[in-house]
Amino acid sequence: MKIKGKNATMPHFRARRRLATRAKLWYNAGMPRIALIQQEAVAEPAENKKRQMQAIREAAAGGAQIVCTQEMCTTLYFCRTQDCELFNTADPIPGEWTDELCALAKELGVVIVAAGFEKRATGLYHNTAWVIDADGTFLGMYRKMHIPQDPGFEEKFYFTPGDLGYKCFETRFGRIGVLICWDQWYPEAARLTAMEGAEILFYPTAIGWIPGEEELYTAQHCAWETVQRGHAVANGCYVCAVNRCGVEGETTFWGQSFVADYCGQIVAKAPVQERTILYADVDLAALEAHRRIWPFFRDRRIDSYNGITRRWGK
Repeated sequence: MKIKGKNATMPHFRARRRLATRAKLWYNAGMPRIALIQQEAVAEPAENKKRQMQAIREAAAGGAQIVCTQEMCTTLYFCRTQDCELFNTADPIPGEWTDELCALAKELGVVIVAAGFEKRATGLYHNTAWVIDADGTFLGMYRKMHIPQDPGFEEKFYFTPGDLGYKCFETRFGRIGVLICWDQWYPEAARLTAMEGAEILFYPTAIGWIPGEEELYTAQHCAWETVQRGHAVANGCYVCAVNRCGVEGETTFWGQSFVADYCGQIVAKAPVQERTILYADVDLAALEAHRRIWPFFRDRRIDSYNGITRRWGK
């Protein structure tokens, strides 16, 4: 319903302001600053790691308290083809690479959300993200649950589906959840992560356009952005999508990393083809006030959702 007129809208917004003011009196998370690192990748993992660490330092210097990388931040998006040699680019997690990031997080006093290619065991690999708290503590990791298989996205060849479930990580600057790329399309993943307590959802991503689908480019990007904005609305949380940019093989990654607030409004957005550190200040007290007015979690009919665990209908 569209409400028109000054007198019609003012009481609603006055009530929201009062709730926000009250929430700020007790909710001590404040307004953390987020930074999303959108970059091109190169062939050498060591160089990509160096660039990520430099970007994290730059983000911290810009006031960021939570910094998130793109998906597979240490490599090219090699899933464009199937090549067994590429398994050699995987890292053990935790391991030397995460140790470096833990030291950096402690030095800078920032939370780091990073994503990479995990070697779990010989012949067993995951697409994984991990969270490091601002004191350098390794809080844990999330393994990508939904694994795509499409032309130019040969992920089932490389990645075993995740087995750690959906998680909320309690950090110095807020309760956050991490999902990865193809997980973006599944409202169940966002819902379960929010139900664990996450108020900010991060989606490290690698998505772009491939030749032959030019007439779909606008629609594909619109769908990608819209579904995530919907997750923000449905779960009353912030959503942060962190894409890569640049051209790799025939794939043009479309960048446009963004942050959406709990109303689905985009509050920060990066360009298509530029390296960007995208900043956004998130208001967790306002989020709390918003959830009191739009109590979606209160009104869920959990007794009616049994069918969601079936593959299809009857």
